[in-house]
Amino acid sequence: MNNKSYITAAIPYVNAKPHIGHALEFVQTNVIVRYHRLLEKEVLSTCGGDENAVKNVQAAEAAGKPIQEFVDKNNQLFFALTVKLNAKFDVWQKGSDQKHHFPSSQKLWELCNEDIYKKKYAGLYCVGCEVFYSPEELDKNGECFEHPGKKLDKVEEENYFFKLSKYQEKLIEIIEKDELEIVPKSRKNEVLSFLKSGLHDLSISRTNKRARNWGVPVPGDDSQRIYVWFDALNIYQTGVGFGWDEKKYKKWWPADVHVVGKGIIRFHAIYWPAFLLSAGLKLPRKIFVHEYIMVDGKKMSKTVGNVYDPLPLLKKHGADPLRYYLLSKLSPFSDGDFSEKKFYSAYNSDLANGLGNLVSRVAKLCETSGFEFETKIPEQLRAEVKKELDKFRFDRALEKIWKKISEIDRQIEKNRPWKLSGDKLKEVLSQLVDELRQIGFDLQPFLPEAAEKIFEQFKGPKIKAATPLFPRLSTKRENL
Repeated sequence: MNNKSYITAAIPYVNAKPHIGHALEFVQTNVIVRYHRLLEKEVLSTCGGDENAVKNVQAAEAAGKPIQEFVDKNNQLFFALTVKLNAKFDVWQKGSDQKHHFPSSQKLWELCNEDIYKKKYAGLYCVGCEVFYSPEELDKNGECFEHPGKKLDKVEEENYFFKLSKYQEKLIEIIEKDELEIVPKSRKNEVLSFLKSGLHDLSISRTNKRARNWGVPVPGDDSQRIYVWFDALNIYQTGVGFGWDEKKYKKWWPADVHVVGKGIIRFHAIYWPAFLLSAGLKLPRKIFVHEYIMVDGKKMSKTVGNVYDPLPLLKKHGADPLRYYLLSKLSPFSDGDFSEKKFYSAYNSDLANGLGNLVSRVAKLCETSGFEFETKIPEQLRAEVKKELDKFRFDRALEKIWKKISEIDRQIEKNRPWKLSGDKLKEVLSQLVDELRQIGFDLQPFLPEAAEKIFEQFKGPKIKAATPLFPRLSTKRENL
């Protein structure tokens, strides 16, 4: 039995401060990490800063800042967000780390050397995606589907190319057999369709002029820098010692789950495994592909002005309420929507009136009764919750937990414990306490702070009422 889990989130570009879309992926990844730890696996999680991109260089120039200073500052904002979300990673690997990441990426290049050649190339380059596109891959306006409204750069230069086409059939075989499993199946089919339409060799370097001398130098050629995706994907390996700690690397690689958004599936499901095949390295086992989050019904855009910074909300209400919204109100497999109005509605109805009210109610009944309760700790997640987590259906897992909360509320109304006394009251309350302890256990991957408070309040033998878990919030806008 494989008793380790190496789990990664996509490495975000640090050309701007983080937004709620990043929060979504950090939280989803953290749920998987916490779940695997509950399965008593040894777990390591990695993320970091994708720093060697042309877009980072351009953003630093626009801000009038030295590139290193600019990426360091934004990188710290991303790291701080993971901490605020209670979703801190075990490893936070920077792309500009010359001690570990540069030699790690150069080693990968050298292992792929037989599949690398140099040629002149002209094409359309999307700085937002950091990739060349052919005309047939663009929309009717000749623009990238991920970045509509932005014209592509016409680039002509001599680069190093990777023989991606060489790995077409092998990749089809690996993905069809789920040796590299892509979840959900619709995304697997999308990747296979792209593969079967034919692969073209991939440019994997940039001239120093266009890269502004920023990024990992190409081994043996000081005039070129390694293409950002080649080095950024390798952060997953650098983070566990590739090229600098062989023992650590052998322990943790390959990754058990890569968590990525749908816009970067091609890089993770085609380019990345092709590089690894070429280098003779092991492939990741699974890629979980999630959809996007919109704000107030629209895709986030600086032009629209709806890029949502979650930090003020986190500072005001802590991590659990936002974690709850992102995990329960959004399906991982379809685009979802966030608004503060929806957030506060979910907070009051599900957290304050639902879970919080139930905890307060039962604790007060126990305190008033004066009874002592046997200390029993649940040993595992409810089977129905575990089943949904195995499929990355965080929303359905929470739906099962909240269904149980409603059932317990109905049970209280039915048994009317405030009318009971003696052994019958003790029996009813003991059952309620056991149910709440199980809810606390089930909530650990999702709402870790609330789960800990529930355990603490109901550990016994004496149970007392406490400050409400989720105090109800005013619905007046100025008080939110």
